Amino acid sequence: MKRLQWLTAVIIVVAVFLSGCAANNGGKSENGGNKYEGLTVQIGYQGSGGLFGKIIEEKWFEQEFDKLGVKVEYAEFQSGPPMTEAMASNRLDFAGLGNMPIIAAQAANIKFKVISQALEGKNNVAIIVPKDSDIQTIEDLKGKKVTVAKGSNAYNFLYRGLEEAGLKASDLEIIQLQPDEAQPAFETGKVDAWATWDPNITLNTLTDKARVLTDGEQLGVLSPSFNIVREQFAKDYPELVTLYLQVLNKALAWENDNWDEALKRYADERKVPEALIEGIFKRSKTISIPVTDDIIAEQQKTADFQYSIKSIRNEIKVADVFDNSFIEEALKSPLK
Repeated sequence: MKRLQWLTAVIIVVAVFLSGCAANNGGKSENGGNKYEGLTVQIGYQGSGGLFGKIIEEKWFEQEFDKLGVKVEYAEFQSGPPMTEAMASNRLDFAGLGNMPIIAAQAANIKFKVISQALEGKNNVAIIVPKDSDIQTIEDLKGKKVTVAKGSNAYNFLYRGLEEAGLKASDLEIIQLQPDEAQPAFETGKVDAWATWDPNITLNTLTDKARVLTDGEQLGVLSPSFNIVREQFAKDYPELVTLYLQVLNKALAWENDNWDEALKRYADERKVPEALIEGIFKRSKTISIPVTDDIIAEQQKTADFQYSIKSIRNEIKVADVFDNSFIEEALKSPLK
């Protein structure tokens, strides 16, 4: 009996040891293979150039993911809603987008997790009008043509702004256009106002094509942006979610440490003066930080409002999709 008990104890110790080895096997599966074999990470971003242009050029994601045998592919989008649609069909793993698209996605039962906050949200969304327009207040939008990208953070901002002013959507003509379509419509006078986000705000105001009618700080409506991950990907590869944020933080550190170089690079890409790029950063400097309870509470206000106007069909508890564990872990172990 004693011999049997001794053999049982030995088996348990060996099993625990092997379990520990498997948990710290540097990407090896239990049978000795690479658990990431054949895995390609799909990373989405909005707009060409900028910080993501630098990331892609330097191959920062590839450098880190290649070490694990993981491939990286990128996809460019015009706005947030197509990103969540791609995530719903398993064609996208990571994305950075505004507050309204993730509310619409959660209400549509698309499975994702918010893993960090990407923009503060005070000045990055606004309603702009032509510089010489006679529109001076939101109330003056009555009877006017206003363009906005449906489902975007600017969409939420516009509708909450109208409510603040005592207007209904039916009091004006709302034309749903993506930024590449809205810009020429705005410049040619086919629309009277444009609810949009940066860099569109700064590019138009600092080139004297427009002025800001109101923004989040003036209206008291925050429009933060967030980084999100496909939920199943996070369950399967939590360590890769942390690695994604570590690489993103490395890029942000480069930007902060090489400010003059970054300004010149971004200005040259857009063929605009560096002062204009500085203006963009004043409105919408990218960050990657844990999401506070206050921001989650503001997000709930937005969700409740969108449900009240039937923009989303289901009531949601936004806190269910927020998970700070990945960014907290990433901040503990920055990449060199």
